[in-house]
Amino acid sequence: MRSPVWLVLAVVLAACSTQQEAKSQVEVLQKIPHDTSAFTQGLELVDGVLYEGTGLEGQSTMRTLDPSTGKVQKKVDLPENFFGEGITVVGDTIWQITWRNGVAIERDRRTLNEVRRVQYQGEGWGICDDGKRLIMSDGSAKLTFRDPKSFSATGSVQVTRGGKPLTQLNELECVGGKVWANVWKTDEIVRIDPASGQVTDTYDLSSLKPADPNADVLNGIAHVPGTDEFLVTGKNWPTIFRVRFHGMGQD
Repeated sequence: MRSPVWLVLAVVLAACSTQQEAKSQVEVLQKIPHDTSAFTQGLELVDGVLYEGTGLEGQSTMRTLDPSTGKVQKKVDLPENFFGEGITVVGDTIWQITWRNGVAIERDRRTLNEVRRVQYQGEGWGICDDGKRLIMSDGSAKLTFRDPKSFSATGSVQVTRGGKPLTQLNELECVGGKVWANVWKTDEIVRIDPASGQVTDTYDLSSLKPADPNADVLNGIAHVPGTDEFLVTGKNWPTIFRVRFHGMGQD
């Protein structure tokens, strides 16, 4: 018969194993060069074109990249006083939001030129399109739903993980009815059920973090259409990683 000490130890080891399994793993499939001057805020792959929005005042851009080489194909600058944030492609247009300027820029997808500007309240962090509506983050635990044409708010949901609000949701990607989000200042990507706001998966990407001291935080998620793969990168990172996520809750 095992002693109580061994029983306690077994319980602890089992708990540790469960905790280790709770953060799902990432498999690197390909490494693609990335412009280290790009303070990445938004990333989306559509029809073989990789769209990237970058930030910082005086440095914010909207650009297109070759997803196989990372080469910048086209680039337009935002006004000097604008701090670019997330982007999402909706049909023939691109929505690009700004951090504290309270302005969403609608762009022509082919030329990247501005079509119009729409104002909104609060901060802008990440944005994605689920096919019916836009979903936007503002640094809090709230995701706001918006009309893809007018940009008007139509509702919201509070995001929770383990019953607690999860804040600092940054770049967003809508895939298969779920929202994938970077969590600012962490190496984590979470998958969220927008109907309930609950985080269903947490992925640890710390193994991808560059050793370069000039590289900033993880930020940038682009689903590869027709696959279970994603392109991920970070602000001023030298690499875009093509990855596949493994672990709990994967559909």
